[in-house]
Amino acid sequence: MLTRNAITLLAAGSLALLAAGCGSSGSKSSSTATGTPVLYSPTVVPAQFTTEITNQYFPLKPGTVYTYAGTEDGVSQGNVVTVTHDTKVVDGVTCVVVHDVVTENNEVIEDTFDWYAQDTAGNVWYFGEDTKTYEKSTPTGTKGSWEAGVNGAQPGIVMEAVPKQGDSYRQEYLAGEAEDQARVAQLGGTRNVPAGSYQQVLSTIEYSALEPNMLEQKDYAPGVGFVYGVLTRGGNEEVQLVKVTTD
Repeated sequence: MLTRNAITLLAAGSLALLAAGCGSSGSKSSSTATGTPVLYSPTVVPAQFTTEITNQYFPLKPGTVYTYAGTEDGVSQGNVVTVTHDTKVVDGVTCVVVHDVVTENNEVIEDTFDWYAQDTAGNVWYFGEDTKTYEKSTPTGTKGSWEAGVNGAQPGIVMEAVPKQGDSYRQEYLAGEAEDQARVAQLGGTRNVPAGSYQQVLSTIEYSALEPNMLEQKDYAPGVGFVYGVLTRGGNEEVQLVKVTTD
């Protein structure tokens, strides 16, 4: 489902500058699973992060529940994303725990816990996920799981404090397992979904070196967050925000 942080590697210089300017700094050479050198190694300073995630395009207020509906290859799916009151310390940083459950024919097919924190500049960072896939209630795998600071995994930015058209950033990094990246495609758009009509929408294009034939568009509304996603290349998936509730 497209609510997950989806889907080329960026120029080393852009990565280094981004890491240096977003609440963390420092870079060094590493490599992908194919041996391609990548300059990306942000230095995480726990004191520069908070669980108060107030970024206008990616607010995470505990108790908020986002309900999505979509299709994948013509099959209907449901998705409930809950911002929990729980926290988890990842790589020394206290993160908000977000629970993401995807269903198909009223059966869970994917169950994920994601970990986020916001830096002092207002960028929202992604520190990892614990994900499990299911088939007929039977666990089938944990592919895509990663945790910053473990086995070389590194956090990335899921939403910039001040997005600018053309900006590119790495959302996560674990060679061969989690290499999602994003580019700001448009600002000031509109998007109509079952949950409402939104203005000043931010659109990103997301991609991954692990799935080079796939591109995904994601739309984020101010004060709400993710409202719409669609695969623009490499598949047939679409998801829309149906409602938002808070406890």
